Amino acid sequence: MKNLTFDFLKVTEQAAIASYPWVGSGDKLKADGAATNAMRDTLNQINFNGRIVIGEGELDDAPMLYIGEQVGTGFGTKVDIAVDPIEGTTSTVNGQDNAFTVIAAAPRGALLHAPDMYMEKLVVGAKAKDKVDINASLTENVHTVAKANGKNINDVKVLIQKRERHNKWIEEIRNIGAKVHLFDEGDITYAVATCIKDQEIDLFYGIGGAPEGVVAAVAVKCLNGDMQARLLPRSRKEYDRCVEMGLEYPEIALRLSDLVKSEECVFTATGITENILLDGIKTDAESNYTTHSLILNGESKQLRYVKCKHPNPHVA
Repeated sequence: MKNLTFDFLKVTEQAAIASYPWVGSGDKLKADGAATNAMRDTLNQINFNGRIVIGEGELDDAPMLYIGEQVGTGFGTKVDIAVDPIEGTTSTVNGQDNAFTVIAAAPRGALLHAPDMYMEKLVVGAKAKDKVDINASLTENVHTVAKANGKNINDVKVLIQKRERHNKWIEEIRNIGAKVHLFDEGDITYAVATCIKDQEIDLFYGIGGAPEGVVAAVAVKCLNGDMQARLLPRSRKEYDRCVEMGLEYPEIALRLSDLVKSEECVFTATGITENILLDGIKTDAESNYTTHSLILNGESKQLRYVKCKHPNPHVA
């Protein structure tokens, strides 16, 4: 897996660059199509035996990077891939912050095959690892994290996406004296940031997409943090879909080891527009692009930031 890290970096860089001309365009289909094409083309140049386990959707809904699609040359290491050609498509085409492209990978069979449904997610950094419990109340977990991080409850910082479904938890956290910081888009970014010391985030909590949860879990594993989750099927069809994908009891608590079963995992992300972890793509007078990327490795627990200058592919 280590040997594939910089190949995957090229994948996210090329997808980000391909999407950049559509920043502010208002055209989500063309932005996503450009990123998806670039990601798929670059993956297929890598000498490995890749399989998409989280992608753009099922075969009937997604012509490329669909769940089950084989990518790479077909030779070498067998790898399961979770991709999001653009995390934050709306942000991209509206020229707003929090858009990036991401790929997470692990050995074959190591990633949870998460259906496209809601998932409850709880993420903490290394100091609170193995101390929280998604089955406990949010109040209990916030107090636990405060103790683990050596903070007074009034200094605890909890990140939650600004959604109506989260209002009761926002009120609960504020009522015990902890601080709530809301964000609009990009829950992968904020889940990852919880595990990076410089960000000074104590806990991430909320309900969001299950595929994004698995992508975030790879980064959390690489950063030696902790994540717990629970799938939230809203219909019999969604429940049965979980069972079909091998999740016999869909609503049980999932530990990080259930989401990502191997330390041999990698995570790469490249900024399209600004977010709290990454700079957006920059251009210069010579029409070159500069990308800013994050690379994480589960075996070494290393975090790398990479800046790279690329010739503008749209200039002859």
